[in-house]
Amino acid sequence: MNEKIKVLIVDDSAFMRNILERMIKTSSDMEVVGKAENGLEAVELVKSLKPDVVTLDIEMPKMNGLEALKVIMKECPTSVVMVSSLTEQGAKETIQALELGAIDFIPKALDNAAENIFKKAEFVKDKITAASRAKVSGKASRFVTSSRSTKPTDKVAMPKMSGYLKRASYKGVPKLLVIGSSTGGPKALSEVISGLKSNLKVPTVIAQHMPEGFTNALADRMDRSYDISVKEAEDGEKLNPGCVYIAPGGKHLRVENRLNTLYAKISGDKGESPFRPSVNVLAESANKAVGANCVAVMLTGMGSDGAKEFKTLKESGAYVITQDEETCTVYGMPKSVVDLNASDEELSITQIATVVNALIK
Repeated sequence: MNEKIKVLIVDDSAFMRNILERMIKTSSDMEVVGKAENGLEAVELVKSLKPDVVTLDIEMPKMNGLEALKVIMKECPTSVVMVSSLTEQGAKETIQALELGAIDFIPKALDNAAENIFKKAEFVKDKITAASRAKVSGKASRFVTSSRSTKPTDKVAMPKMSGYLKRASYKGVPKLLVIGSSTGGPKALSEVISGLKSNLKVPTVIAQHMPEGFTNALADRMDRSYDISVKEAEDGEKLNPGCVYIAPGGKHLRVENRLNTLYAKISGDKGESPFRPSVNVLAESANKAVGANCVAVMLTGMGSDGAKEFKTLKESGAYVITQDEETCTVYGMPKSVVDLNASDEELSITQIATVVNALIK
């Protein structure tokens, strides 16, 4: 019999602590092992209770969630799911938490009845389950805030020789870079984007599973941090080489080819996918727009979104790269591509930008 997932709830609101506890207790696979009302208590309880997952609020007295997260990741690395408000400041702080090592986040959405956390027990439990399976590292991402930089902070392992042979046989002329990611994605994306050439000859489009409001904060922070331009994609805009476009949270991003010029199309979901944005939707459009002239990268994430259309891309002649199991936070989405025999290369997160730069000359 499998042991239950041990959860520590941290929130300064007794009301929110009780709501989360009731949600978690509806699962036979989880148990609440403790509750804390500030960051100081959280750090001590993580050390003594050794939970599998911590749900961590950001705004708290004595020690806030970001401060507590730094201590937790340094002294006792644990899977942390942030509980975030849907404000502009809340989004910025959530992105910072993901940089610091948090696995994922739960938006409270208290003022939105349709998205209200109190109606989403299954959503909350899914986040906790994914976090319990994730690999945890105390190492922060490569985001920098003082100046733009693409210099790596660590030595980058060279790709295997077999990869060079596969790349040499690639017949396409890259016109687009497509990236899909989910759980653990923001941290992985920072690793890849920080290593891309600022004068990359093609546009980059990204589908990262995130709700509305958070992708703009992610794009803004990356744009400030790296030499390559990063922005949230806008409907109808031309996709320029050397620019990274992140699909808006809660919507789908498609690529359209009009007279050999690529444009972004943003739309709501019409039953295409349970994920918004969806990697499948983006990859399908990329195949229609450029076919073999595409480099597609699948990063860490739970589930299989994107696998079907990445396989179609490969069959069209595109070059497909997947993040390897060792460096994935959750080896779900890349594994689903590998299982379909649709991956040309499996690479560590530190190798991917190097290979992409080599492919897109």
